[in-house]
Amino acid sequence: MSSLPDQTYTSTVTSHTRWALVLVTSLFFLWGFAYGLLDSLNKHFQDVFQITRLRSAWLQAAYFGGYFLMALPAGMLIYRWGYKRGILSGLTLYAVGAFLFYPSSQVHSFDMFLVSLFILACGLCCLETAANPYVTVLGPRQTAAFRINLAQSFNGVGSFLGPFLASQIFFRQQESDSLQSVQYTYLAIAIVVLLIALLFYVTPLPEINEEQQLQEDTHLSSRPLFQNQHFVWGVVAQFFYVAAQVGIAAFFINYVVENWHRANSSIAAVLLGISLILFTLGRFVGTLLMKWIAAERLLSIYAIMNMLFCVGVVIFQGLLGVIALMIIFFFESIMFPTIFALGVKNLGQHTRRGGSFIIMSIVGGALSPLLMGWIADHWHQTALAYIVPFICFLIVAYFGLWGHRIPMAHDQKHEY
Repeated sequence: MSSLPDQTYTSTVTSHTRWALVLVTSLFFLWGFAYGLLDSLNKHFQDVFQITRLRSAWLQAAYFGGYFLMALPAGMLIYRWGYKRGILSGLTLYAVGAFLFYPSSQVHSFDMFLVSLFILACGLCCLETAANPYVTVLGPRQTAAFRINLAQSFNGVGSFLGPFLASQIFFRQQESDSLQSVQYTYLAIAIVVLLIALLFYVTPLPEINEEQQLQEDTHLSSRPLFQNQHFVWGVVAQFFYVAAQVGIAAFFINYVVENWHRANSSIAAVLLGISLILFTLGRFVGTLLMKWIAAERLLSIYAIMNMLFCVGVVIFQGLLGVIALMIIFFFESIMFPTIFALGVKNLGQHTRRGGSFIIMSIVGGALSPLLMGWIADHWHQTALAYIVPFICFLIVAYFGLWGHRIPMAHDQKHEY
């Protein structure tokens, strides 16, 4: 009697895995696009509402605060109801938050935009909490880092399209029309998200049993979650990586306008879009390199490179500093998915819960813009604020060199 469900489960996974990967990969594009618009909104709202850099940084705080508060509830929802319902919940919240941009624009309220963005981010948190671990277990664990990096590459595609759209719509409108362009952009996003939710609703997705899939690691997965040292360091590394990524992008336009006299906000938004193209290219290149270079080694190399370029951003002026800032995006590319895959490796029955905590650590993105905004306002210099991501990349480099290691005698070789 007990073997029949297992056989059915295996057959379902075999027949639907490829389509499930394609469908779930579309989610990576969706939250990439939302994030790509966020950094342009930061500078745009500075101009429209006449607010300081520290005040505008509350956009990032609301966005990533939503991730922090929603991560554990999302993980519990997914644990109880499965990946598909977690995804549908995320898409619903995403659409609601996007729809709320319309009344926020109508009343011309920055605080209402913060609330709308917070709700939207709660939806994105559900999507990431479901999709990231789902991709890592939807196939052989040896290729988990490769799969998640490939899926995250489409996240990069969405990220660079956001600033290009903003440069054409947000920064080329008269101030009286600028919020109107924002409201219609997010209204269109809400409609698209609802259509994708409908597609997920009518499509069967295989549910993955991590305990069954990782039977050989029962002695590891039976440990309490926080006794897995590589997982704990994964949470820490992800906190600091996201802090670096968000802070770098949040003040990108400010940095370019201040340090290169030929640039205005529209040109800077285009350069941000180009930087995110480099980010996307880095994901595809990094995914390819992982066929020959271990994921953790590549992660540490990329982190060290970014430490050097952060120094360049602080020291150099003019176009040279802007180029250094743009190159950082290329070397950021593989960090989030690689840290995630290394952090949840061999967690077995703890995979979904562990994934929730790693997504929860995205709250680093809510805090770093506030710190960087304070530094930039206090010293009247955005460049100096890039000391913060330098420190963050140092922590990521440690994780790639030592923190990812699983102290198991049978796991002497790390294959991803």
